[in-house]
Amino acid sequence: MNFNKNYYYTLIPPLMIVISIIGLTLRKDKNKIFYSPVGITGIYLILEKELNRRCKRKDILEKIKSFKKSKYN
Repeated sequence: MNFNKNYYYTLIPPLMIVISIIGLTLRKDKNKIFYSPVGITGIYLILEKELNRRCKRKDILEKIKSFKKSKYN
């Protein structure tokens, strides 16, 4: 797997949020609505990634605990 591309993908959601904030603050009232989906998508991508990490870490910890219990019993 090429790790150089992963850095680009991790920068995309924060850039989406920044673009959304800039668009919402600098555009006229009529065009502001077009920037909200970009910001919402960026926030969703960050939250989804964090929740997946937490679930995977929890599963790994449970597996480690189960191996320790079976080893000492």
